Amino acid sequence: MRADVAIHGAGPVGCALALLLRRQGRAAVLVQQREAAARSFRPAFRPLALSHASRLILERAGAWRALAVTPIAAIHVSQQRGFGRACMSAADAGVPALGYVLDYGTLLDALLARVREARVPVQSEPVEALLAVHAEGTSEEASRKDYRQQAVVAEVQTRPGATTTAWERFTPEGPLALLPIAGKYGVVWSARPERARELCDADESRFLAALAQAFGRRAGAFVAAGARARLPLSLRLRSERTGERAAYVGNAAQTLHPVAGQGLNLGLRDAWDLAQVLQGAPDPGDARVLQAFAALRRFDATATVRITDFLAGAFLGESPLRGLTRGMGLTALDICLPARRFFARRMIYGASALP
Repeated sequence: MRADVAIHGAGPVGCALALLLRRQGRAAVLVQQREAAARSFRPAFRPLALSHASRLILERAGAWRALAVTPIAAIHVSQQRGFGRACMSAADAGVPALGYVLDYGTLLDALLARVREARVPVQSEPVEALLAVHAEGTSEEASRKDYRQQAVVAEVQTRPGATTTAWERFTPEGPLALLPIAGKYGVVWSARPERARELCDADESRFLAALAQAFGRRAGAFVAAGARARLPLSLRLRSERTGERAAYVGNAAQTLHPVAGQGLNLGLRDAWDLAQVLQGAPDPGDARVLQAFAALRRFDATATVRITDFLAGAFLGESPLRGLTRGMGLTALDICLPARRFFARRMIYGASALP
C-alpha cells in the first residue's frame, strides 16, 4: 500500500493528526501495533488535562463531541511548608475553561472510534509513503535527563467531592497535582523512587494519610483511593524533529515531566502545525516543507520544554531562602492580573499565545 503520509503510532497525537489530514483530503495511513499489543501498554488509569487549545484542535479533528470531560474553572498553586499561593481562573485567560480532564484510555478509545468512522486506513505492517511521521513514542535518538523521580498515579475520592478546581502543590520531593475528574480527583504525585514505591505499596489508609499530610485539607478529606501505579520521570528531547522524508511529533519529539500537564498538549500542537504545513503541499516529504514545520515548532517546543524543566526542579528542597523566594514569586503572580493572564495563556496556547 502507498500513501502520501504514513503516521507511525496510534496514540492520541497520531490519531489526531490522521483525522486532521483526512479532513484535508490527504491520503494518510495510520500504522499501529496489533490491537492486543497496543492495549497491553495502556495504563489502567492515567488522568490527562487537555488545554483549551487542545479542545480546539480536537474540535477541528471532529473528535471533541464524543468526549466526556470535567472542565477546570480554576487552578490553585501552592507550596508545602511555605507561604504564598496563586489562583488562576478561566476568566483570567478569557476562555470558558482552563482545561478539561479525562482518562487516557477514554480519550484514546474515542479517537480510535473516530478514526474508524472517518475511514482512515489502519495498517499493522510498514507502509511506503512520501512522508513518515513518527508519533509512536520516545525516540532512541533523543537525549535524556533523568529527574530521579517517579510519578505515583491514582484516583481518589474526597468529602466533599471534587468540583472544577485543579490543585498543584509543590512539595520538597516534587510536585503533587489533583485533577478533578467526574467528582473525584486524579492524583499525579512526583517523588523519589523509593518514596514512590513506598506510596504504591502502602495500604489505602496509609496512602490517604500520607496524601493528606503532603497536600493538606483544601480539597477536602481524602476518604478512598483506587489502584496506584508509578512511572519513571525524565526529559527526552530530539535535537531535530525532522529527517529525510520524516517528521517527529508528540513523545517521539519530546517527553516532558508531568508538572503543569504540558506533554500531550504540546504533542497535539505538533500535530496541528504539521497538518497546517502539509495542507496543499504537492510533496509532503519535501525538504522545504519539513524545514517550514521545524521552524514553526521551534519556539513553542523550546519554551514549553524549558518552563516544564524549570518547574520540575524549582520547588525541590527545603532551603528557607529558596522557600521565601518561591513564596514571593507565587504571591506576585497572584496579585498581578496581567502576569496571571500571561502565564495562563502560555500554558493554554503555547508560545504563540498573545498576552
